[in-house]
Amino acid sequence: MSELVQYIESQLGISKSDADRIATLFKEVKLSKGEFFCHSGDRCEKLAFVHSGFVRLFKQTETKEITQWVTPKGGFVTDLSGLLFKTPSRWDIQALTDCELYAIGGSDYRSLGDQVSNWQAIEKQFIASCFVTLENRVFSHLSLNAEERYDQLFSYNQDLFKYVPQQYLASMLGMSPETFSRIRAKKIS
Repeated sequence: MSELVQYIESQLGISKSDADRIATLFKEVKLSKGEFFCHSGDRCEKLAFVHSGFVRLFKQTETKEITQWVTPKGGFVTDLSGLLFKTPSRWDIQALTDCELYAIGGSDYRSLGDQVSNWQAIEKQFIASCFVTLENRVFSHLSLNAEERYDQLFSYNQDLFKYVPQQYLASMLGMSPETFSRIRAKKIS
């Protein structure tokens, strides 16, 4: 759990004692490859830190499966609207590999304001960081071509390209598996 404490301390800019207090509310959750953390349509009132493995957020539509994101080790995963507003999840959240997560339930998450004096400012910073990540993804989808998006994701986390099936990365990048394969072959040669 020390990685979670370090992340909370460094990324949220809070004291070690507050980070330790927050971390005590997280419980270890092990998921086997293929196991679900949350199902679409259910309320996902929990937030998890990925200690090991890869977790995918996706949606099966009538015509195709859409991968929204793959969270690697060191990232958080949730359906944010479910966590904050108790709405049904739009996404399925599934382990792509055997995973170890540290998860906090919605009620414990909501109690953080009572336990950490400046939690509202910390939470605002955390949610703003999530929003900036989404803005960057939208910008890249609108302004970069397929090869540039591939390069950007590769520079973000090369391990995704080793452990995550190509069709999920292609979907996440907004391209067909064939385009992804063509770009990958060009990069490898």
